[in-house]
Amino acid sequence: MNQELQGKVAVVTGASRGIGRAIAVALAARGARVVMNYRDNDVAAAEALAAVGSTGVLARFDVADPEAVNSAFKEIIAREGGIHILVNNAGVAVNALTVGARDADWQRALSINLGGAFNCTRAALRSLIRAPEGGRIINISSVVGEAGSAGQGLYAAAKAGLIGLTKTWAREYASRGI
Repeated sequence: MNQELQGKVAVVTGASRGIGRAIAVALAARGARVVMNYRDNDVAAAEALAAVGSTGVLARFDVADPEAVNSAFKEIIAREGGIHILVNNAGVAVNALTVGARDADWQRALSINLGGAFNCTRAALRSLIRAPEGGRIINISSVVGEAGSAGQGLYAAAKAGLIGLTKTWAREYASRGI
């Protein structure tokens, strides 16, 4: 087993299933302590935690809620001693043609897919900057954010925004080791 991430703390949002779960399992296999975020599916979260094993811990909060994110990250940093890796994976596909899209759909797509990454990154940045070998921010976007897709304008806009934030954060924080 490769232990290249031994002593590192990784926070993975949307870690109860799919890509997030696979990322959490891969990080744990490399020795990281993995804080696995989920919003409301306790059964899936427990199954994901079992797949990760003893180096995992669950953190239930809504990435779209800035107050919940700030509170959770303060607790995580205090308990774990810091964060070295942040994986912004939490997302939701809100499919609708623009003509039929509801305001609530638009807000949901933006608040989770884009706002969630912003909220978590802002809450983790000071800890990531202090990480001895430099922190890492990994944002999970989509080809739809670059190419668009009929019926996925809401999702595409949010993921395109995430691509823009990723490039901006690289320019803002590369000199700080992130």
